[in-house]
Order: sequence, then C-alpha cells, then structure tokens
Amino acid sequence: MKATEKHLQDISEIRSIMERSSSFLTLSGLSGVFAGFFALLGAAFAYWAIYIKYIPNREIGIINNIPPSNELIILLFADAFIVLAFALSIGFVFTWRNTKRKGLKIWDNNSKRLLINLFIPLITGGLFGLLLIWNNHIEILASATLIFYGLALLNASKYTIHNIRFLGISEIILGLITGVFVEYSLLFWAIGFGVLHIIYGALIYFKYENK
Repeated sequence: MKATEKHLQDISEIRSIMERSSSFLTLSGLSGVFAGFFALLGAAFAYWAIYIKYIPNREIGIINNIPPSNELIILLFADAFIVLAFALSIGFVFTWRNTKRKGLKIWDNNSKRLLINLFIPLITGGLFGLLLIWNNHIEILASATLIFYGLALLNASKYTIHNIRFLGISEIILGLITGVFVEYSLLFWAIGFGVLHIIYGALIYFKYENK
C-alpha cells in the first residue's frame, strides 16, 4: 500500500515539474482584479470626456461620423496610457510577489514565450486601432480592441494558467457583439476590460493563490 502511495506521489511530482517547465504559472489573479478597476475608472473618465465635456447631448456609444477634436483624442490616449501603465505596474508587482513566494523565477523561457505570444496580436490590434482613428472609423474601435485583446489572451494561454483561455474567448465574443450594437460600445468596453477582468482575476486568485 505504501509503495502504491509513493508511486502516485512520484507521478504527481513529475507532472508538477512538467507543468512548471512548460507554463508560466505564477500569474497573479489580484493583478487582473486591479486591472479591471483601473479600466472601469478609465471608462468613466472617457464617458465624461466624450459625452459631457466635448460632445454633450449625444447618445451613449461611440460617436459616428463626427471627427473628434485633437484635444479629445489626446485626452483619450492619455487616459488609455495611464490605465495601461497602472495595470501593467500592479500586474508586475503582484506576479513578482507570487513568483517569489513559490520560489520560482519571474524571467525565464516560459515568461518570454508568454510575452511574445501575448504582445504580437496585442501590438497588431493597437496599430489597427490607430488606423481606424486615422480613417475616422472610431465607431468600431471598441469592438476591434476587444477582439484583438481576446486573441492575444487566447494565443498566450498556452503558456500560462489555462483559465486565461476562457477570458480570451469571452473578450472575442463580447467584441463581436459590440460590433453589432455600436451605440453601446463604451459600455461593452467597460464590461470587457473592467468587469470580466475583475471576475476572472478573482476566480484565479481563489483557485490558485488563496490556499
């Protein structure tokens, strides 16, 4: 009986080593929660800038056929940059802490593969978003960013926690829905980058970290 238990324990340890060697498993769920809160704050600021300060008395959604002012574009870019900077910073801090707690390295071949597979579609989506703004097609900007972000998560999920795959699929589906109901683009964007991040971040935290 003891020999069988030892054999099962050895198999479990081998499996754990194999998983660690092929995946970056120290991604922090709390970073997703905080990223979601930052996204909601950014969406609230974008709502104020678009629908109250610069183009009041408009229906909620991405403005169609109205070229926004240069000042508004700069303000929205600054908003997006600040949200991204805070999200990446807090994500690094929590992931670094989680990595140290598990006695692992934060920068290795697995983390490199994760970042490469994440940023290729992410940068592509960012450039595509700039093209949409350049050609005054901002009505589908929110849809495009959600879809490309979902593709980035889906592409990177092979090298990290498997649950990220479902978040990516959810973002893609939400992005497609946003493309149909463009009048609610800002709301869907807030749900995708805010609410879904908070939900999935909390699930990952309670499943993998809060033990």
